[in-house]
Amino acid sequence: MSSASPYTINAGGQLLELHAPIVMGILNASPDSFYRHHEGAASMRRHTARMLAEGAAVIDVGACSTRPGSTPVSLEEETRLLRTALEAVRQEAPEAIVSVDTFRSQVARMSAEEYGVQIVNDISGGSMDDGMWRTVAELGLPYVLTHNAPVSETSDDAFMASLLRDLGSKAERLHDMGVCDVILDPGFGFGKTLTQNYALMRNLHVLHELGLPLLVGISHKSMIHRLLGTTPEEALNGTTVLHTVALQKGAHILRAHEVREATECIKITNAIRECQK
Repeated sequence: MSSASPYTINAGGQLLELHAPIVMGILNASPDSFYRHHEGAASMRRHTARMLAEGAAVIDVGACSTRPGSTPVSLEEETRLLRTALEAVRQEAPEAIVSVDTFRSQVARMSAEEYGVQIVNDISGGSMDDGMWRTVAELGLPYVLTHNAPVSETSDDAFMASLLRDLGSKAERLHDMGVCDVILDPGFGFGKTLTQNYALMRNLHVLHELGLPLLVGISHKSMIHRLLGTTPEEALNGTTVLHTVALQKGAHILRAHEVREATECIKITNAIRECQK
């Protein structure tokens, strides 16, 4: 089991210390989301308050579904939905650390300049908007770099080597452009087969070679309910199992729909680690 992390993230002047793992709580404003979305400012405020009370260190707000087979909403619709959500979050928690889940540079800029969003979470890894990396660099924000590309290699070693090359080269380019804080997301469910998703979880520790904080987003994803023959609504138990494995492999951030359960995973795995010292 990994030791305490040395990483810190400068989130708009607030320091996120990752000496112990943290939870990024999800607020979905898209009606097309594969699992659990919120409509209306009142519902969003309540959900924000609940997640913070349950231990979320970051609130991740998104308004454009990226589930497999979905068609992204227009820029105008994503902006409209996000303004409602971010306004609700800021009314409820003005000082909270907030990330915006978007692949559009215009949306990232609007979220930062109008609502003080401190982190950009881009599931495309910069591949869907050529201006995203420049925008993040100009804004001086931490960036969640997601691996989102098919990998043809079949052996575990070749598969992980491909991920390391892709994420490593992109992280280096981001640093060269002036993005100081890059967070790695290996992209569970993005461009990967069911077998590859579990191979990735088994070998997650390999990504520490890049020397960057590691975010894991597996909450209620299809790699759970496809394997078990269930539905996204029935995937909480599987999510908790995979959260536990990810923490044992050294994950620093869990992106989760249910914050309390993810926080409990962290507390338990931390207790086990402390007993081993």
